[in-house]
Amino acid sequence: MGSDAVVDFISGTVAGAAQLVVGHPFDTIKVKLQSQPKPALGELPQFAGAFDATRKTLASDGIKGLFKGMGAPLATVALFNAVLFATRGQMEKLLAHSDGSPLTVGDQFVAGMGAGVAVSFLACPTELLKCRLQAQGDAAKAAEAAEVTKVRYRGPFDVLKHVRAEKGTLGLFKGFTPTLVREVTGNAVMFGVYDYLKRQLAAAQGLKDTKELGVGSLVLAGGLGGAAYWGPVYPADVIKSRMQVDDLRNPQYRGMLDCFSKTVKAEGVGGLYRGFGPALARSFPANGACFLVYELVSSSLK
Repeated sequence: MGSDAVVDFISGTVAGAAQLVVGHPFDTIKVKLQSQPKPALGELPQFAGAFDATRKTLASDGIKGLFKGMGAPLATVALFNAVLFATRGQMEKLLAHSDGSPLTVGDQFVAGMGAGVAVSFLACPTELLKCRLQAQGDAAKAAEAAEVTKVRYRGPFDVLKHVRAEKGTLGLFKGFTPTLVREVTGNAVMFGVYDYLKRQLAAAQGLKDTKELGVGSLVLAGGLGGAAYWGPVYPADVIKSRMQVDDLRNPQYRGMLDCFSKTVKAEGVGGLYRGFGPALARSFPANGACFLVYELVSSSLK
């Protein structure tokens, strides 16, 4: 591994931790909205929206309820972002122009796609553990009302044990296809928009290099790049979450297309955008923090 790859790996590790701490409460609300069961005819949905989901979570579980399921991503988010930024750095080397000219915004899109493929293999099992923990409290309450026994997980390792017992190691990759769609498309857009905005901000400030940008500009570019990530991929994220919290023994969905079809049929296109507000609300501060920390750590190491 070259020195640049080591710097990207370390910088991505620290940036990932910052992103998780800032963004996890928003992610918890997003998953709760995505995975809530369809209400019976004449009944109101479990959550009226993001604020209602937040209020009810705080009332039932306190502030710790917003951080439920953070153990799994905390254990791997550093590795996730390390792989993301390190792979992107290697892709940039592969895409380097022979005449030494800077990479184009289009090149950054391609680099983001390559990074997305790499991190999908980490994202899928990690998010399966996280989503099942985040959604289990609400699922258990619904099961109690229907007098149905529901598995209660004590933590991420307990989820891991149950999933492997039911479906083997491959069970941890349930929802891999929508995860791949999300990561490849989303990271292509995010890194492309981030690079474009840095160039525009540098030009507007009369700077010769984007490395001269200040903290505010980096947070703005990173935050907007992160927000752009969700625009084209949010339906894939909803489908992923629904597949990952689905019953292991008697699944409701046979695959990504079946989940898409049943969601649209039951809830319309709007069903594919449940929790979109919290996702956008999370993306700006979380990704702003992530890119800022990445740039600061990277520049200090170099």
